[in-house]
Amino acid sequence: MSILIDPARLSGVKRSSTYLAMRSTQGGRTVYSLRVPLADLSVILPVPNPEEPDPDNRKVDRRHAKDFGDYLHKKVDWVAPALLARDNGGCKFDEIQGAPEGRLGYLEIPWSVGALSPLSTIDGQHRILGVDIEIKSLTEQINKINKDIERARSEDRLAQLRQQRDDLLQRLQRMDTEYVGLDIYLEPDNIRSRQMFVDVADNAKGISSALRSRFDGSKIANRTLDRVMDHALLKGRVDLEQDRMTAKNPNLMGAKHVADLTRAVAVGVAGRIGKKRETELDDAAVTEAVHKFLECITEAFTDLAAVADGRLSPLQLRQQSLLGSVGTLRVLAGAYHVFTEEMDLDDEDIIEFFRRLNPHMNAPVTSTSLWRTTAASADFEINASAPVMRTQNLQHLVNVVTGWYKNPPTSL
Repeated sequence: MSILIDPARLSGVKRSSTYLAMRSTQGGRTVYSLRVPLADLSVILPVPNPEEPDPDNRKVDRRHAKDFGDYLHKKVDWVAPALLARDNGGCKFDEIQGAPEGRLGYLEIPWSVGALSPLSTIDGQHRILGVDIEIKSLTEQINKINKDIERARSEDRLAQLRQQRDDLLQRLQRMDTEYVGLDIYLEPDNIRSRQMFVDVADNAKGISSALRSRFDGSKIANRTLDRVMDHALLKGRVDLEQDRMTAKNPNLMGAKHVADLTRAVAVGVAGRIGKKRETELDDAAVTEAVHKFLECITEAFTDLAAVADGRLSPLQLRQQSLLGSVGTLRVLAGAYHVFTEEMDLDDEDIIEFFRRLNPHMNAPVTSTSLWRTTAASADFEINASAPVMRTQNLQHLVNVVTGWYKNPPTSL
């Protein structure tokens, strides 16, 4: 009896993956563009080690990476740009016959697991590590639940554990069924590959805090921005692009500063709005509170009333008044929070108190100013037109100002 063996049916471990890719040219280099399942990232790309930074890349922050994994879990409609990688020549591109100018083909990428990967990451380290952390965490949780199921005796407990496992398995399956873009640059030269990282970092325009305040709807201070800016004091006077108010900026403040004022009114000048607090705050109620604060300061301070009426420009305000400083406005917002939430004052009482501060808002601060002859001197320098902007100074100044409500200095 003869035995026939078909060698084509036999295969050892194939330590590579093949993807459909488009080939193009950029800056004289060949670039392969493809879509990769999230679960494949840690297979074909080196997983960065926070403890051992890649000498050709920046140090990776594990917490930041984990945040991306959490983002994938919580944001079903997540979005992320393509990752950038460099190929030292180890990938193989096989053109598909009939594709125009050989642009479409099969790209074989050797695995980075247990081998020397031909790929190195140019941009996307935190996303790669974040996905890897998420997959490992899900796997560990599923294995633990499987053990708990073996030990469980109660039907209710079994049903609960199985539901938890199904939820985790569904999350894990998303890593196989959801894709991210990957652009691979063919560059055999190590020196030129390092320059690629520098060029990407130099030309990347990070999102400003002002733009984040406009578009990041996950934070209540940002979600309420448009409605808050509709107040007469702010309308048409908020810079939607810049974070800093320079001497020549015609606006009263930037979008980031409006968000800062909103947080100060809602939780205090040094307060933070955590995830739990975000769910407790109501957008309409927060907007109304900020508008009430803006009404108070517009009625109490003559210069702000003039700005709201169009009789005084923000540029002129900054030249003559502390009220042109975002720091001063944050202190007033923090004081308003204390007055309303802790001291239970009504707006009329707050307006009356702020009016007593009105004559003391001249800038710059002199040696005989209220701000230099009281406990507030720790937060103002002579000839300054704004308080010291460190959070601890702003909080200290809020404490000083609110303390004056019951124990005012002789000059107030």
